Amino acid sequence: MTVQSDPMRPNAPRYEVRVARTLNDLMQVQTVRSLVYMGDQDCPYEEEFDGNDLAGATHLLLRYGAEPVGVVRMRWFGDFAKMERLAVRKEHRGGPGLLMLSRAAFELAARKGYRKLMGHAQVRGEAFWKRYFKGRPRTDRPRFSFSDYDYVEIEFDLAPPADAIGLDTDPFVLLRPEGDWDRPGVLEARAGLNDARELAA
Repeated sequence: MTVQSDPMRPNAPRYEVRVARTLNDLMQVQTVRSLVYMGDQDCPYEEEFDGNDLAGATHLLLRYGAEPVGVVRMRWFGDFAKMERLAVRKEHRGGPGLLMLSRAAFELAARKGYRKLMGHAQVRGEAFWKRYFKGRPRTDRPRFSFSDYDYVEIEFDLAPPADAIGLDTDPFVLLRPEGDWDRPGVLEARAGLNDARELAA
């Protein structure tokens, strides 16, 4: 999805964000979340792994070279998308990875046609979301706490692009893998073979 080199270190590995699609990708997602939430923040296992990872969720994976260093989980609701479980390993928190990962989450939700995104931000990180993404704390909603941290609900406006996924999107585009809608998929290649066979007959 998104690739960025470190301009200060041109020969260093690159950051890359992509949708987690394989079992190995999902293992990397769980590893990063375990390191950050259970390791750094002492979050209990049953609070971190809450039953929402497989049903209706998309995971984005940030890698630095081949190394998994960040993740975010996206869940899809009727009229809004929810960004959650954002985690970046501590040795990469000061670099461009967090912004790349966050932007990729916003872009994915907008491409799916969502106009609203919300998240539960730790109070200590509220300024980041206001500064970089124009987030608005939901002042009519109370702050809440879990796993020994205070949270606030933050809402973001999205502007879906002209090619946002919708009801009238080409059927072959809808069949492509999540987030990979700009690249022809295997079914299109097979459909092309079938068309060629029919013409030859």
